[in-house]
Amino acid sequence: CETCGKEEAKYRCPRCMKYSCSLLCVKKHKLALSCNGVRDKTAFVSVNEFTDLNLLSDYRFLEDVSRTADAAARHCTVHSPATKRLLQCLRNKARGCNIELKTLPVGFTKRRENSTTFNSVENKFYWHLKLVFPHCHAEYTLKRVPDDKTLTDILKPYIDPVESDPVVCQRLKIYTASPQSDVQILMKIENRSRNSVRYNELDASRSLLDNLKGKVIIEYPTLFVVLKTLKNDMVVLGKDGSEPVENSDSESSSLSSMEEGEIRDSS
Repeated sequence: CETCGKEEAKYRCPRCMKYSCSLLCVKKHKLALSCNGVRDKTAFVSVNEFTDLNLLSDYRFLEDVSRTADAAARHCTVHSPATKRLLQCLRNKARGCNIELKTLPVGFTKRRENSTTFNSVENKFYWHLKLVFPHCHAEYTLKRVPDDKTLTDILKPYIDPVESDPVVCQRLKIYTASPQSDVQILMKIENRSRNSVRYNELDASRSLLDNLKGKVIIEYPTLFVVLKTLKNDMVVLGKDGSEPVENSDSESSSLSSMEEGEIRDSS
């Protein structure tokens, strides 16, 4: 058992492949790793390990996606003029800010939960935003974040030693105990192949809008907060868009699989 290390393992988690000996240890590992225990249908499988079961699983997954996409295309809200005008307005306003905003069909998780709006009176975006802290396996969703707010101010309630919420601070103590200069904010670059996932580093001192300019966003921004001193597999491009020499052959980050699967997931 990888939880208690005392008893012989009887179960294996379909999600993270951790071995457990009892229901109590299963619950403990789910709580510690924020694991839902559901098999990741989009997880990478090497050719050497690919079996007929994997092929059947992929085939059924594609059938589910096709069926859901077809149902979403028939949904009445897809053809609603008001819905189309709202989405088109958001995309046009984003394009005016040099942001390529892409929306997903009805039925996709990110489309359903997205609450991003544009205030025409203030001429300002209020973004739906997701913060991911990989080193603590924690995620937080923010709603109505004004685009003129700096990333430093956005992160204060989470990793600031003084201003952060006590409960959140305890969960993210590895971040609050580190100097602010060690904190790195990354955003995944969209429209790349899955075996070539790369990230852009954002400037914490600048506003959310300034950091999003010139980037592609699918529904809403997802920011990954990492610590430079701790090892991770996330490959960050240089400011000129060039590949780092030492990481140019790196495989895609395991930390991004959760997000990738979420984009492809449908209700």
